[in-house]
Amino acid sequence: MNCIFCIFVKILRMYLSETSVRVRYAETDRMNYVYYGNYASYFEVARVEALRDLGMTYRRMEEEGFLLPVLEYKVKYFKPAFYDELLHIKTCIPFMPSVKIVFRYEIFNETGMKLNDAETTLVFLSKESGRPCKAPSELLQKLSPYFS
Repeated sequence: MNCIFCIFVKILRMYLSETSVRVRYAETDRMNYVYYGNYASYFEVARVEALRDLGMTYRRMEEEGFLLPVLEYKVKYFKPAFYDELLHIKTCIPFMPSVKIVFRYEIFNETGMKLNDAETTLVFLSKESGRPCKAPSELLQKLSPYFS
């Protein structure tokens, strides 16, 4: 699949991960389209798997005292997805995190057609104080080779 992310990843150093999800019947609406609100769940799966591929997990970050609430969510829809389609999600972290981390996504169907793109911005919060804090040093270490 040719995608804008792949081009940027080659030109600009950034972290890229890919995962797939299959559309379940309960995620579709009366028109047999994936209900627009369900894409947020797909992006969450992709975000969690991108961190897992990097060697980090949400669970471990939470155990180490970090929370990651979503600050901003943007999505643009081009084509619908349908029941039982296997969706391929490309996820990138375009910038080195600081107090915030940005994830960008593109979803493609089985034929390689781009269905949408999106972006989420999450904030690192201290579990103890509830205040914004710097990204975990381990995460920064794991990401640094992609941004050097």
